Amino acid sequence: MIPVQGYEGRAVAVLGLGRSGVATCRALAAGGAKPVAWDDSPDARARAEAEGIALQDLSRADWSQIAALVTSPGIAHLYPAPNRHIAAALMAGVPVDNDIGLFFRSFATAQTMAMDLPPKVVAVTGSNGKSTTTALIAHILGAMGRPCQMAGNIGKGVLSIDPPQDGAVIVLELSSYQTELARALTPDIAVFTNLSPDHLDRHGGMGGYFAAKRRLFAEGGPDRAIIGVDEVEGQFLAGQLAEAREDARVIRVSSGQKLAGPGWNVFARKGFLAEYRAGRQVASIDLRAMPGLPGAHNHQNACAAYAVARSLGAAPRLVEDAMASFTGLPHRSQLVAEAGGVRYVNDSKATNAESAAKALQAFDRIRWIAGGLGKDGGIAPLVPHLDRVAKAYLIGHSAREFALQLGEHPHEVFDTIEQATARAMADAQPGDTVLLAPAAASFDQFPDFEARGAAFIAAVQAELGRI
Repeated sequence: MIPVQGYEGRAVAVLGLGRSGVATCRALAAGGAKPVAWDDSPDARARAEAEGIALQDLSRADWSQIAALVTSPGIAHLYPAPNRHIAAALMAGVPVDNDIGLFFRSFATAQTMAMDLPPKVVAVTGSNGKSTTTALIAHILGAMGRPCQMAGNIGKGVLSIDPPQDGAVIVLELSSYQTELARALTPDIAVFTNLSPDHLDRHGGMGGYFAAKRRLFAEGGPDRAIIGVDEVEGQFLAGQLAEAREDARVIRVSSGQKLAGPGWNVFARKGFLAEYRAGRQVASIDLRAMPGLPGAHNHQNACAAYAVARSLGAAPRLVEDAMASFTGLPHRSQLVAEAGGVRYVNDSKATNAESAAKALQAFDRIRWIAGGLGKDGGIAPLVPHLDRVAKAYLIGHSAREFALQLGEHPHEVFDTIEQATARAMADAQPGDTVLLAPAAASFDQFPDFEARGAAFIAAVQAELGRI
C-alpha cells in the first residue's frame, strides 16, 4: 500500500466504492487522514461498511469540514454534466482529485529517494494498445531482472501496490478519465500510443479528449516522452515537447512509416522494428514470428515498449528475447486455439471501430464475429477492410445496424455469441481465422468485454470438443 500524504488529521471524502475507491480509503487512513465515503449503490456501501470504512451521505456533507473530494474514474466530473456531489464540492471550493493524483503526490518519500537506484514510474496512455504496451513493458523489465509492478487500469489499483524496492519500476496504464482529473502527474517516462475517437461525450469532443491525454505530458514534464506519431495529435504533441529536432528526451514511434531526422526514433515496417539515433540505425528486431504481437497495431505497441526499455538501459538483444516470450493479454488478439488449419482469435477488447480495424488488418480470410452496443458511426469506417472478411457473423443490440452498413457483403445475424461462433466455425476452411473483434461495447449482453471474450472462448472449446 502507498499511504496518502498531505491530509493527516483531516477529513477527505471518497466518492465511489469500487476497487479504486476502497483502496483509496485504506491508503488515506494509512497516511493519517480521516476518509468518509459514499456510493449511490447500497450494495457497494454495505461491502465498504463491512470493511470498517466510515460512510457519510455526501448530499448532507458539511463541505467546510472536508479537505478534498476523491472520486472514482467512472463518475463524470465535467461533461456531459458533473455528478451532483462533485458539483457541490466544486461550488464549495473543495479540491477534487482521484487516486492517480494521490499516488503521484505520495509515491516519492525520503526513504525511496535515499535508495541507491530510486524507483521510477512509467505511465502509458492513448486510445488503443495501452494494456498490451503496459504488460509488454513489465514483461521486458522482468527479463531484465528489474522489480516491477503494474497498476492503474491493469493489475492493482495504484494505491494498493507494494512499497517499491530499490531499482523498482512501476508501470501504470492510465485512461483519459484518470489523466484528466489527477491533480499531480509526474511520471519519469510517459508514453502516448495513439489517438482515435472514444469517450467523446465524457470529454466534450475530440479536443477535450486529446487535452485529457496531453495533461500527462504537460503537467509533470516527464524526463522522457515516447510519442506515437501516426496521427496528427501525436505529431503535434511531440513537436510541443521537443526543444529541437535532435532532442533525445522525445522518442517518436510509428508503425508503418520510416521516421527520419537527427532525433531518437523507433518504428516498424514490414514486420521489422528499427531504432535510429542521430540519423543512424543502431538496432533491428524481426517481429514477424512473435506470436504474442500479431499485426501492425501490436508492432506499434512493441515500438513503444522497446523505447521504454531502452530508456531504462536495456540492451536491444535482451529486449528482443523478452518480446519473443511474450504471450499477449487475454481478450487482445488472443490466440484461443488452432485446429484443422483454422485459427481462433479473441479480440473482445476491440470495442470501437478503430481497434477492430487493426484486428482485421492483422489477419487474412477472416470469419468475423462483431456486434454489441455500437458506438457513433458503427462499423462504417471498417468497410475498406472488408476484403479480408469472408463473412461477418453479427450479434447484439447493433447487429441489424451493422448489417445495413455491410450492404451486400456476406453476413448473417444471430441472437447469441454461441450461435454466431458455431456457424463461423462450421463455415471456416483451412487458412481462415475465426475472429471476435466486436467493434462495439459489450453492455447489451455482457457485464464487460472480459465476460464476452470468455463466452467466445467457451463456445470455441465446446464446438472443438464435438469434433
